[in-house]
Amino acid sequence: MTTQSERPEPSEQPEQPEQSGQSGQSGQSGQSGRPESGWPERPGQPERPLRLAVLVGSVRDGRFGPTAAAWFAAQAAAHADLTVELIDLLAYPLPLVMPEPGDTPAPETAEVRDALAARLAAADAFVVVTPEYNHTMPAVLKNTIDWFFDEWAAKPVGFVSYGGMGGGLRAVEHLRNVFAELHAVTVRESLSFHNAWDRFDGDRPRDTEEAEGAAKTMLDRLVWWGTALRAARTVRPFER
Repeated sequence: MTTQSERPEPSEQPEQPEQSGQSGQSGQSGQSGRPESGWPERPGQPERPLRLAVLVGSVRDGRFGPTAAAWFAAQAAAHADLTVELIDLLAYPLPLVMPEPGDTPAPETAEVRDALAARLAAADAFVVVTPEYNHTMPAVLKNTIDWFFDEWAAKPVGFVSYGGMGGGLRAVEHLRNVFAELHAVTVRESLSFHNAWDRFDGDRPRDTEEAEGAAKTMLDRLVWWGTALRAARTVRPFER
């Protein structure tokens, strides 16, 4: 496991198939079956905690992503400056074919898009949990990102990656370029699990102390950027 982006060695082996894990989701489900935004309130604090959205970026059968995402979301929820929502892209099936700019998508697509847009817009920061498929991010993750713009802009993004010997780091490197184009700010610190299926014991990493320390380092950095960018958006809303 590493705590910052590293380039894997050229000789590494192909990624292993994903294994199943348990998923978690905050918020109540509406009639569509998709969870509605449900940020927990923390009364008595002079400044609202940052709203962190943790995205599960894989929808494959037998995926490992929900296991890593649920563990990380629990770490984030324990942070005094954060409230957390877990967003599973499996609940938001957006088509690959997009309407032309200015056109309205089909009603069923618009319903999915608008439901996810509301949750992304409400967030102050994001953490993307991603595997690596063929040296890059999953297609469903890239497609979901491309459906939105303003929801990402002027907000910090962190990464939790997993895979074989590469630990998903090549997917993270590509995601950094994508989010830069969307005017999001990616934090340098990241959390990666190399040969992830050997590093978890059930729903948590075997080396709990190391993993929790790495998660805290990234979360602290996200809080710094999230606080600064939220204040900046308040004073001067971002315009593209």
